[in-house]
Amino acid sequence: MDIAQIKNSVEQALQDNVFSGCGVGISNKGDNYSFVRGCISHAKNDFITPNTLFDLASLSKPLATTLACLALIKEGKINFEMKLESLLGCSVPDDKKDITLSQLLSHSSGLAAYHPFYKMIEEYPLEKRKDILLKDILQRPLMVEPGTKAIYSDLGFILLSFIIEFQAKVNLDSFVHDRIFAPINIKDICYNPKDKGYTHFAATENCAWRKKEISGVVHDQNTYVLNGVSGQAGLFGSVDSVLSLVVFIKDLVAGKKNHPYLDRELLQEAVTRRGLPKSTCWGLGFDTPSQPGSSAGRFISEKSCGHLGFTGTSFWIDFEKDIAVVLLTNRINPTVDNIKIQEFRPVFHDLVFG
Repeated sequence: MDIAQIKNSVEQALQDNVFSGCGVGISNKGDNYSFVRGCISHAKNDFITPNTLFDLASLSKPLATTLACLALIKEGKINFEMKLESLLGCSVPDDKKDITLSQLLSHSSGLAAYHPFYKMIEEYPLEKRKDILLKDILQRPLMVEPGTKAIYSDLGFILLSFIIEFQAKVNLDSFVHDRIFAPINIKDICYNPKDKGYTHFAATENCAWRKKEISGVVHDQNTYVLNGVSGQAGLFGSVDSVLSLVVFIKDLVAGKKNHPYLDRELLQEAVTRRGLPKSTCWGLGFDTPSQPGSSAGRFISEKSCGHLGFTGTSFWIDFEKDIAVVLLTNRINPTVDNIKIQEFRPVFHDLVFG
Protein backbone atom coordinates (compact mmCIF):
# COMPACT_ATOMS: atom_id res chain seq x y z
CA MET A 1 0.00 0.00 0.00
CA ASP A 2 1.46 3.32 -1.10
CA ILE A 3 0.16 6.10 1.19
CA ALA A 4 1.74 8.79 -1.00
CA GLN A 5 -0.19 7.49 -4.00
CA ILE A 6 -3.41 7.47 -1.99
CA LYS A 7 -2.80 11.09 -0.94
CA ASN A 8 -2.17 12.03 -4.56
CA SER A 9 -5.51 10.50 -5.57
CA VAL A 10 -7.25 12.61 -2.93
CA GLU A 11 -5.50 15.78 -4.11
CA GLN A 12 -6.66 15.05 -7.67
CA ALA A 13 -10.22 14.49 -6.42
CA LEU A 14 -10.12 17.90 -4.71
CA GLN A 15 -8.99 19.52 -7.95
CA ASP A 16 -11.77 17.71 -9.82
CA ASN A 17 -14.38 18.95 -7.31
CA VAL A 18 -15.37 15.47 -6.24
CA PHE A 19 -15.64 17.09 -2.80
CA SER A 20 -14.20 20.19 -1.14
CA GLY A 21 -12.84 18.35 1.90
CA CYS A 22 -12.20 14.88 3.27
CA GLY A 23 -10.68 12.77 5.99
CA VAL A 24 -9.00 9.44 5.26
CA GLY A 25 -8.19 6.79 7.83
CA ILE A 26 -6.46 3.48 7.09
CA SER A 27 -5.43 0.58 9.29
CA ASN A 28 -3.03 -1.79 7.53
CA LYS A 29 -2.24 -4.90 9.60
CA GLY A 30 -2.25 -2.87 12.80
CA ASP A 31 -0.49 0.25 11.49
CA ASN A 32 -2.89 3.22 11.46
CA TYR A 33 -2.64 6.28 9.21
CA SER A 34 -4.97 9.25 8.89
CA PHE A 35 -4.89 12.55 7.06
CA VAL A 36 -7.28 15.36 6.15
CA ARG A 37 -7.43 17.60 3.13
CA GLY A 38 -9.46 20.54 1.81
CA CYS A 39 -12.09 22.91 3.14
CA ILE A 40 -15.27 22.46 5.14
CA SER A 41 -17.29 23.74 2.17
CA HIS A 42 -16.85 25.07 -1.34
CA ALA A 43 -17.78 28.56 -0.16
CA LYS A 44 -15.52 28.87 2.89
CA ASN A 45 -11.75 29.04 3.22
CA ASP A 46 -11.91 27.13 6.49
CA PHE A 47 -9.87 23.97 6.40
CA ILE A 48 -10.77 20.45 7.43
CA THR A 49 -8.79 19.43 10.53
CA PRO A 50 -8.45 16.14 12.43
CA ASN A 51 -11.12 17.52 14.79
CA THR A 52 -13.65 18.23 12.05
CA LEU A 53 -16.83 16.20 12.42
CA PHE A 54 -18.57 14.80 9.34
CA ASP A 55 -22.23 13.92 8.99
CA LEU A 56 -21.89 10.12 8.72
CA ALA A 57 -25.39 9.67 7.27
CA SER A 58 -26.15 5.95 6.76
CA LEU A 59 -22.96 4.83 8.48
CA SER A 60 -25.25 5.31 11.49
CA LYS A 61 -27.01 2.09 10.45
CA PRO A 62 -24.10 -0.32 11.10
CA LEU A 63 -22.04 1.75 13.55
CA ALA A 64 -24.86 2.70 15.92
CA THR A 65 -28.21 1.00 15.25
CA THR A 66 -26.88 -2.45 14.39
CA LEU A 67 -24.37 -2.51 17.24
CA ALA A 68 -27.13 -1.41 19.62
CA CYS A 69 -29.31 -4.31 18.44
CA LEU A 70 -26.42 -6.73 18.99
CA ALA A 71 -25.95 -5.38 22.52
CA LEU A 72 -29.64 -5.98 23.27
CA ILE A 73 -29.37 -9.52 21.89
CA LYS A 74 -26.41 -10.22 24.15
CA GLU A 75 -28.51 -8.97 27.08
CA GLY A 76 -31.21 -11.45 26.12
CA LYS A 77 -33.87 -8.80 25.54
CA ILE A 78 -34.36 -9.59 21.85
CA ASN A 79 -33.22 -12.14 19.27
CA PHE A 80 -32.81 -12.27 15.51
CA GLU A 81 -36.05 -14.22 14.93
CA MET A 82 -38.22 -12.18 17.32
CA LYS A 83 -41.22 -10.73 15.47
CA LEU A 84 -42.23 -7.12 15.08
CA GLU A 85 -45.17 -7.08 17.49
CA SER A 86 -43.02 -8.33 20.36
CA LEU A 87 -40.10 -6.14 19.35
CA LEU A 88 -42.20 -2.97 19.41
CA GLY A 89 -44.55 -3.93 22.23
CA CYS A 90 -47.62 -2.90 20.22
CA SER A 91 -50.04 -4.38 17.74
CA VAL A 92 -49.08 -4.31 14.06
CA PRO A 93 -51.06 -4.95 10.87
CA ASP A 94 -51.38 -8.56 9.74
CA ASP A 95 -49.08 -8.13 6.73
CA LYS A 96 -46.22 -7.12 9.07
CA LYS A 97 -46.75 -9.54 11.97
CA ASP A 98 -44.11 -12.00 10.71
CA ILE A 99 -41.37 -9.43 10.07
CA THR A 100 -38.34 -10.39 12.17
CA LEU A 101 -35.40 -8.48 13.57
CA SER A 102 -33.04 -10.18 11.12
CA GLN A 103 -35.25 -9.10 8.21
CA LEU A 104 -35.19 -5.49 9.36
CA LEU A 105 -31.40 -5.60 9.71
CA SER A 106 -30.87 -7.30 6.35
CA HIS A 107 -33.24 -4.96 4.46
CA SER A 108 -35.54 -7.89 3.65
CA SER A 109 -38.60 -6.81 5.64
CA GLY A 110 -40.49 -5.77 2.52
CA LEU A 111 -40.76 -2.17 3.72
CA ALA A 112 -40.30 0.64 1.21
CA ALA A 113 -36.92 2.28 0.73
CA TYR A 114 -37.87 5.85 1.62
CA HIS A 115 -40.67 8.30 2.21
CA PRO A 116 -40.43 12.06 2.96
CA PHE A 117 -42.18 11.87 6.33
CA TYR A 118 -40.71 15.19 7.40
CA LYS A 119 -43.15 17.07 5.21
CA MET A 120 -46.01 15.68 7.26
CA ILE A 121 -44.70 15.38 10.80
CA GLU A 122 -42.87 18.73 11.04
CA GLU A 123 -46.27 20.29 11.80
CA TYR A 124 -46.62 18.29 15.03
CA PRO A 125 -44.99 18.95 18.43
CA LEU A 126 -41.67 17.16 18.81
CA GLU A 127 -42.93 14.90 21.61
CA LYS A 128 -45.68 13.47 19.34
CA ARG A 129 -43.66 12.89 16.19
CA LYS A 130 -42.31 9.41 16.96
CA ASP A 131 -45.75 7.98 17.69
CA ILE A 132 -47.19 9.55 14.55
CA LEU A 133 -44.30 8.28 12.44
CA LEU A 134 -44.53 4.75 13.88
CA LYS A 135 -48.25 4.53 13.06
CA ASP A 136 -47.61 5.85 9.56
CA ILE A 137 -44.83 3.35 8.78
CA LEU A 138 -46.89 0.41 10.10
CA GLN A 139 -49.85 1.36 7.90
CA ARG A 140 -47.85 1.66 4.70
CA PRO A 141 -48.12 -1.22 2.21
CA LEU A 142 -45.19 -3.58 1.84
CA MET A 143 -43.29 -3.59 -1.43
CA VAL A 144 -42.75 -7.37 -1.35
CA GLU A 145 -43.47 -10.25 1.02
CA PRO A 146 -41.00 -10.24 3.95
CA GLY A 147 -37.94 -12.40 3.41
CA THR A 148 -38.27 -12.64 -0.37
CA LYS A 149 -36.09 -9.78 -1.56
CA ALA A 150 -33.66 -7.17 -0.21
CA ILE A 151 -34.85 -3.59 -0.60
CA TYR A 152 -32.53 -1.09 1.08
CA SER A 153 -34.92 0.52 3.54
CA ASP A 154 -34.61 3.63 5.66
CA LEU A 155 -38.06 2.80 7.02
CA GLY A 156 -36.80 -0.49 8.44
CA PHE A 157 -33.99 1.25 10.30
CA ILE A 158 -36.32 3.91 11.67
CA LEU A 159 -38.35 1.03 13.12
CA LEU A 160 -35.14 -0.43 14.57
CA SER A 161 -34.52 2.77 16.52
CA PHE A 162 -38.05 2.56 17.96
CA ILE A 163 -37.37 -1.08 18.88
CA ILE A 164 -34.09 -0.20 20.61
CA GLU A 165 -35.70 2.59 22.61
CA PHE A 166 -38.67 0.42 23.63
CA GLN A 167 -36.48 -2.49 24.70
CA ALA A 168 -33.72 -0.43 26.35
CA LYS A 169 -36.06 2.13 27.97
CA VAL A 170 -33.66 4.94 27.03
CA ASN A 171 -33.19 6.97 23.86
CA LEU A 172 -30.96 5.68 21.08
CA ASP A 173 -28.38 8.43 21.59
CA SER A 174 -27.81 7.54 25.25
CA PHE A 175 -27.84 3.79 24.68
CA VAL A 176 -25.26 3.91 21.90
CA HIS A 177 -22.96 6.19 23.88
CA ASP A 178 -23.20 4.24 27.14
CA ARG A 179 -23.19 0.69 25.77
CA ILE A 180 -21.10 0.94 22.58
CA PHE A 181 -18.73 3.91 22.48
CA ALA A 182 -17.89 4.75 26.10
CA PRO A 183 -16.79 1.24 27.19
CA ILE A 184 -14.04 1.26 24.54
CA ASN A 185 -13.21 4.96 24.94
CA ILE A 186 -14.40 5.98 21.47
CA LYS A 187 -14.74 9.77 21.50
CA ASP A 188 -15.72 12.42 18.95
CA ILE A 189 -18.59 10.34 17.55
CA CYS A 190 -22.13 11.26 18.56
CA TYR A 191 -25.58 12.53 17.61
CA ASN A 192 -26.42 16.25 17.76
CA PRO A 193 -22.78 17.36 18.09
CA LYS A 194 -23.58 21.06 18.59
CA ASP A 195 -25.49 20.16 21.76
CA LYS A 196 -22.35 18.39 23.01
CA GLY A 197 -20.03 21.34 22.48
CA TYR A 198 -18.48 20.57 19.10
CA THR A 199 -17.91 23.54 16.81
CA HIS A 200 -16.11 22.44 13.63
CA PHE A 201 -18.01 20.57 10.94
CA ALA A 202 -17.82 19.65 7.28
CA ALA A 203 -20.82 21.38 5.72
CA THR A 204 -23.37 19.47 3.69
CA GLU A 205 -26.05 20.66 1.27
CA ASN A 206 -27.36 24.15 0.69
CA CYS A 207 -30.78 22.85 1.70
CA ALA A 208 -33.76 24.28 -0.19
CA TRP A 209 -36.18 23.10 2.53
CA ARG A 210 -34.24 24.72 5.40
CA LYS A 211 -33.05 27.58 3.19
CA LYS A 212 -29.43 27.49 4.35
CA GLU A 213 -26.18 25.58 4.21
CA ILE A 214 -26.30 22.71 6.69
CA SER A 215 -23.40 22.45 9.12
CA GLY A 216 -23.28 20.47 12.36
CA VAL A 217 -26.95 19.52 12.01
CA VAL A 218 -28.04 16.27 10.40
CA HIS A 219 -28.65 16.53 6.68
CA ASP A 220 -31.27 13.76 6.48
CA GLN A 221 -34.62 15.53 6.74
CA ASN A 222 -36.54 12.65 8.34
CA THR A 223 -33.90 12.39 11.06
CA TYR A 224 -33.87 16.17 11.48
CA VAL A 225 -37.56 16.29 12.44
CA LEU A 226 -36.89 13.50 14.96
CA ASN A 227 -34.56 15.87 16.82
CA GLY A 228 -31.45 14.60 15.03
CA VAL A 229 -31.56 10.99 16.23
CA SER A 230 -32.89 8.00 14.29
CA GLY A 231 -31.86 4.51 13.30
CA GLN A 232 -31.05 5.46 9.73
CA ALA A 233 -28.91 8.58 10.17
CA GLY A 234 -27.79 11.28 12.59
CA LEU A 235 -24.35 10.14 13.74
CA PHE A 236 -21.40 12.53 13.37
CA GLY A 237 -17.74 11.65 13.73
CA SER A 238 -14.15 12.65 13.05
CA VAL A 239 -12.01 10.50 10.82
CA ASP A 240 -9.91 9.22 13.74
CA SER A 241 -12.97 8.35 15.82
CA VAL A 242 -14.62 6.43 12.99
CA LEU A 243 -11.37 4.65 12.18
CA SER A 244 -10.98 3.65 15.84
CA LEU A 245 -14.48 2.19 15.91
CA VAL A 246 -14.09 0.37 12.59
CA VAL A 247 -10.73 -1.08 13.66
CA PHE A 248 -12.31 -2.23 16.91
CA ILE A 249 -15.02 -4.04 14.93
CA LYS A 250 -12.33 -5.69 12.80
CA ASP A 251 -10.35 -6.79 15.84
CA LEU A 252 -13.42 -7.98 17.75
CA VAL A 253 -14.43 -10.21 14.83
CA ALA A 254 -10.85 -11.53 14.70
CA GLY A 255 -10.85 -12.29 18.42
CA LYS A 256 -8.16 -9.73 19.21
CA LYS A 257 -10.41 -7.47 21.32
CA ASN A 258 -13.32 -7.83 23.74
CA HIS A 259 -16.31 -5.63 24.49
CA PRO A 260 -18.49 -5.86 27.61
CA TYR A 261 -21.75 -5.46 25.66
CA LEU A 262 -20.91 -6.98 22.26
CA ASP A 263 -20.48 -10.66 21.46
CA ARG A 264 -17.91 -11.78 18.89
CA GLU A 265 -20.08 -14.50 17.36
CA LEU A 266 -23.08 -12.19 16.99
CA LEU A 267 -20.90 -9.61 15.27
CA GLN A 268 -19.45 -12.27 12.98
CA GLU A 269 -22.99 -13.17 11.96
CA ALA A 270 -23.83 -9.53 11.31
CA VAL A 271 -20.90 -8.93 8.96
CA THR A 272 -21.54 -12.11 6.95
CA ARG A 273 -23.48 -12.00 3.67
CA ARG A 274 -26.96 -13.48 4.13
CA GLY A 275 -27.44 -14.97 0.65
CA LEU A 276 -31.01 -13.75 0.41
CA PRO A 277 -32.98 -14.55 -2.75
CA LYS A 278 -32.77 -11.65 -5.20
CA SER A 279 -30.50 -9.92 -2.69
CA THR A 280 -27.66 -7.56 -3.19
CA CYS A 281 -24.97 -8.32 -0.63
CA TRP A 282 -26.45 -7.46 2.75
CA GLY A 283 -25.39 -8.93 6.03
CA LEU A 284 -27.22 -7.79 9.17
CA GLY A 285 -26.87 -4.02 9.13
CA PHE A 286 -23.58 -4.27 7.23
CA ASP A 287 -23.04 -4.35 3.48
CA THR A 288 -20.60 -6.68 1.74
CA PRO A 289 -18.84 -6.00 -1.58
CA SER A 290 -20.60 -6.89 -4.80
CA GLN A 291 -18.49 -7.86 -7.78
CA PRO A 292 -18.10 -6.56 -10.37
CA GLY A 293 -18.65 -2.87 -9.81
CA SER A 294 -18.28 -2.54 -6.05
CA SER A 295 -17.50 0.89 -4.64
CA ALA A 296 -14.85 -0.98 -2.61
CA GLY A 297 -12.92 -1.64 -5.82
CA ARG A 298 -11.63 -4.77 -7.52
CA PHE A 299 -9.21 -6.09 -4.90
CA ILE A 300 -11.19 -6.27 -1.67
CA SER A 301 -11.62 -9.82 -0.40
CA GLU A 302 -14.96 -11.59 -0.39
CA LYS A 303 -14.72 -11.81 3.40
CA SER A 304 -15.29 -8.09 3.94
CA CYS A 305 -17.95 -5.69 5.13
CA GLY A 306 -18.67 -1.97 5.01
CA HIS A 307 -21.27 0.67 4.28
CA LEU A 308 -21.80 3.89 2.33
CA GLY A 309 -23.33 7.17 3.49
CA PHE A 310 -25.29 9.60 1.29
CA THR A 311 -23.21 12.61 2.39
CA GLY A 312 -20.06 11.06 0.89
CA THR A 313 -18.89 8.79 3.68
CA SER A 314 -17.88 5.13 3.74
CA PHE A 315 -15.92 2.44 5.52
CA TRP A 316 -14.71 -0.99 4.44
CA ILE A 317 -13.11 -3.78 6.45
CA ASP A 318 -11.21 -6.59 4.73
CA PHE A 319 -10.89 -9.36 7.31
CA GLU A 320 -8.58 -11.52 5.17
CA LYS A 321 -6.10 -8.73 4.45
CA ASP A 322 -6.46 -7.18 7.93
CA ILE A 323 -7.14 -3.76 6.40
CA ALA A 324 -9.77 -1.18 7.31
CA VAL A 325 -10.37 2.10 5.52
CA VAL A 326 -12.56 5.11 6.27
CA LEU A 327 -13.33 7.80 3.70
CA LEU A 328 -15.28 10.81 4.98
CA THR A 329 -16.18 13.60 2.56
CA ASN A 330 -18.67 16.42 2.10
CA ARG A 331 -19.49 15.51 -1.50
CA ILE A 332 -23.08 16.89 -1.28
CA ASN A 333 -21.83 20.42 -0.57
CA PRO A 334 -23.23 22.53 -2.08
CA THR A 335 -25.55 20.14 -3.93
CA VAL A 336 -26.63 16.50 -3.83
CA ASP A 337 -26.38 16.52 -7.63
CA ASN A 338 -22.59 16.08 -7.37
CA ILE A 339 -22.14 12.32 -7.94
CA LYS A 340 -18.47 12.34 -8.98
CA ILE A 341 -17.64 10.25 -5.91
CA GLN A 342 -19.20 7.24 -7.63
CA GLU A 343 -16.20 7.10 -9.97
CA PHE A 344 -13.69 8.07 -7.31
CA ARG A 345 -14.56 5.47 -4.67
CA PRO A 346 -13.51 2.30 -6.55
CA VAL A 347 -10.31 3.94 -7.82
CA PHE A 348 -9.45 5.06 -4.29
CA HIS A 349 -10.16 1.64 -2.79
CA ASP A 350 -8.13 -0.12 -5.46
CA LEU A 351 -5.11 1.81 -4.14
CA VAL A 352 -5.94 0.69 -0.59
CA PHE A 353 -6.68 -3.00 -1.19
CA GLY A 354 -4.65 -3.65 -4.35
